[in-house]
Amino acid sequence: MHLKKHIPILQWLPNYKRSWLKSDLFAGMTIGVILIPQGIAYAIIAGLPPIYGLYTAMIPQIVYVVLGTSRQLSVGPAAMDSLIVASGISALAAIGSDHFIVLAVLLAFIVGLFQVLFGVFHLGFLVNFLSRPVISGFTSGSAIIIGMNQFGNLLGLDLDRSNQMHTLILEIINTFSNLHWPTAIVGITSIFLIFGIKKISRKIPSALVVVVLGILVVYAFHLDLKGIMILGEIPRGLPAFVVPVFDMALIEEISGLALTLGLIGFMEAISIAKSIEAKHNSYKVDANKELIALGFGNIVGSFFQTYPATAGFARTAVNDQSGAKTPLSSLIAAFIIALSLLFLTPAFFFLPKAVLAAIIIVAAFGLLDFSLPKNLLSYNRRDLIILNSTLLITIFVGIKEGILFGIVLSLAMLIYKTTKPHIAVLGNVPGTHFYRNIKRFDDVIIQEEILIVRFDAQLYFANTQYFKDKLKEFALERGPNLKLLIIDGESLNALDSSAIFALEEVHDYFSSKDITVVFTGLKGPVRDTLVKSKLMKKIRYDHCFMSIQEAVDCYQENCFELPKEYSFQEYTKQSNR
Repeated sequence: MHLKKHIPILQWLPNYKRSWLKSDLFAGMTIGVILIPQGIAYAIIAGLPPIYGLYTAMIPQIVYVVLGTSRQLSVGPAAMDSLIVASGISALAAIGSDHFIVLAVLLAFIVGLFQVLFGVFHLGFLVNFLSRPVISGFTSGSAIIIGMNQFGNLLGLDLDRSNQMHTLILEIINTFSNLHWPTAIVGITSIFLIFGIKKISRKIPSALVVVVLGILVVYAFHLDLKGIMILGEIPRGLPAFVVPVFDMALIEEISGLALTLGLIGFMEAISIAKSIEAKHNSYKVDANKELIALGFGNIVGSFFQTYPATAGFARTAVNDQSGAKTPLSSLIAAFIIALSLLFLTPAFFFLPKAVLAAIIIVAAFGLLDFSLPKNLLSYNRRDLIILNSTLLITIFVGIKEGILFGIVLSLAMLIYKTTKPHIAVLGNVPGTHFYRNIKRFDDVIIQEEILIVRFDAQLYFANTQYFKDKLKEFALERGPNLKLLIIDGESLNALDSSAIFALEEVHDYFSSKDITVVFTGLKGPVRDTLVKSKLMKKIRYDHCFMSIQEAVDCYQENCFELPKEYSFQEYTKQSNR
């Protein structure tokens, strides 16, 4: 039972039904044939030889079958992660060089180690720092860079790789006169074919169809002799067991990149897994176990020459739509990859690079997020600024800089927002005991001698000055007839020391002006803090009420003064909380 809790395959495999096999077999074969061109294409994005994409499509997926909690998630190389690998490691080694490959494999190990540690120590919440606008801006920015980097292969241009859009645009403009028309025709036709097949049916492996057609056309008409660049020889055979190069200097150089990739990879996987889980009620996705599964997939994979892997949304969606019932479909997909490595790699010799560029560009287009910016424009301009800023930094400065800037900007916006939270003056809704914002309700009753304020946030060191200033501002607007200040404390869940000092200052300031300060709706933990800080003795127990109406009634009945023996125990007994 203990092993079953930690190894998810022991939960579903003993209960496997024979009726599921047909669905898993079909889904696995579908994903397997999709992964072959994807693995090759994404390895090219990562700056690695194509064979490493196939290795990454196979090994991490097998590990995930054993440890993953999602039944349909498809793990392997991903476009955005591949771009981050290329952009991060290219600063340390020449793309495609032996040293570059060594760093990419070591990166997989470090990424996996981070993910396992996050899972073991239940640190999956760290991904929450990647807000939706940051993710959207970063993903769209990465998609633009991914797509533009493929224009060289798509059009037959000699372009240098870059992570900056303006550099790529200038290069395309400067070299456009050298466009190779046969390559461009093959590449652009492939794009239209992929979109056309997808429109007919998403179950058809459009990328594989285009790959097969591209190989046949080049081979039949000898287009490689007419200047169309082909993939060339891919080594045959399963990946060998090779221990990564564990060099502390190298580990220190790539640890920051590994941390970024670990979080982004997990964010991609868990968001995909949760979206698929919502369609099924037979299992539950565990975020921390997902981290461990992805982590061990990358760790084990690094010993078989893989680069960092994560889940792919399109693959997972196809896996689910194809009827996958259990992770056995992923095992079958890995088996298809293994067969390809053993017997089919020579078939890719005549694969045009323009076709691979088309596959990558279509995949990148699918990453572009058009809906969120449009929605944010109508209801949250602050988040739109975060999204667009992240996007711009990603495409004009760099990939790592984009994600880091987005996170920092999100946190800065959050801190700024909490320093000036919403605060409302309340009035009585006629004929009821309800009190609402006087700026939103025109017919509420306002009494000149009573000021009722609701602070819609936690009161802590960053916003205490704003809290004090607004209370004084509201009191000044109310004029000299003000006699009672009611502070609605329903939103207060805890108080830090700065909040205690602020409340004491508020009490002393208004008391000096003969204005009574009372509190309503204070929760138990807040009252406990007031008692322990001795501030409750100054505020007085009889100046704390369960509701605003009780405080107003008490003022109107002039019942604030209670006998000296009135105690905190009596107060809590009456509060009944």
